[in-house]
This record gives sequence, C-alpha cells and structure tokens, in this order.
Amino acid sequence: MLLKLIRLIPLFLVVTLAVYAWEKLKDFKNPFSSGEVEVTQSSLLQQISSMGKLELVRYNFRDVVESRIKKDLLPDAKVLLIVSGEATGCLDLTKIRLGDITEKDSILVVHLPDPEICNYKIDHSKSKVYDTEYAFMDEAKLVDNAFQKAENQIAKNAQEMGILEQTKKSAEQILKPFIENVSKKKVVFLYALKDEKRELR
Repeated sequence: MLLKLIRLIPLFLVVTLAVYAWEKLKDFKNPFSSGEVEVTQSSLLQQISSMGKLELVRYNFRDVVESRIKKDLLPDAKVLLIVSGEATGCLDLTKIRLGDITEKDSILVVHLPDPEICNYKIDHSKSKVYDTEYAFMDEAKLVDNAFQKAENQIAKNAQEMGILEQTKKSAEQILKPFIENVSKKKVVFLYALKDEKRELR
C-alpha cells in the first residue's frame, strides 16, 4: 500500500504543476499586442467614421427676393420672387482620428470637428416669380440674378439664425447616446480638431 502511494507522488506533482501552469497562462498577456482599450477605440472610430458627414439640422427658408436693373431713360426693370430653400448643418466625422478619442478616468472624450453648413440650396419646385415690372427682355437675367442672390443669402441667414450651435445641440441628442451605447462609458464632446495635444478641462 505504501509503495503504491509512493508511486502516485510523481503523478500528483505533475498534475499539480499542470494546473498551476494553466492558471498562470490564462492571465498571461502578450506584451507586443494592443491593449483592450485600443481595440475598443479603433472599433469605435471605424463606426463613427463610417457615418461620413452626419446631417443633424435642416433649416427651411421662404423669402421674397427682389432683382432690379436701373435704367437712365426708362423705368427700372424689376422682378419679385418668392423663394423657398434649405440649409443643412452637419459634422464631418471622417476627420476624426484615433488620437481624437481619449479616456480620462471613466469618461470617454471625443474631439469633434467644428460643425459646418454642408449644404444649402433653393428648392425651385417651390419657388416662383411673384411679379415683374418693365422687365421685357431682361426678365430671364433678373430671375437668374434673384435666385443667385437668394441662394447666397440662405447660407448667411442660416448662420445668423444659429444653425451651427443647433448642430452641436443635435449632436448631444443624437450622436452622444449612440457612442455611449457602444462604448458603455459617459461621453464628453469637445470641438475644433487640432494637431497639438488636447487636455480635458
């Protein structure tokens, strides 16, 4: 009986060493591999970048625009247009790089590009000539000038009415919950991408 127990000692030692080695190997981390946070950030960056230019706000406009040609001997030629148009505020998420996504304690800080007016245009199907006076052969030129003036005014009006700030607010309501759901962290947005190191203040 004692002899059998002595014979089992080497087997017992081998099993014990195998269990010990297995437990250590489970906790072993390859020093050359990327950390878990880096993988998460890379995956998150890909999902954000895939959204491209994210349209967050759309302003609709309706205005009366006048186009006039002054004449010396004849009455001025004039056209009045009722113009409908729209301007869209967006974030160009393709500008974000891995360094723009950082962690501070339990907070994920995402540096976003400044909002921009990515599109503004006249809806010609909803615009029309309201009135003309002494236009005659100049009507087509007057109408073209009026539409050009109206289109430029759309972008200016949208900016004056706060479309860029509204784009930021919409990002908080739409984009922020998405990133928090993916990252499982509280998210803070900072704006204006820069090359130098940025600190959370």
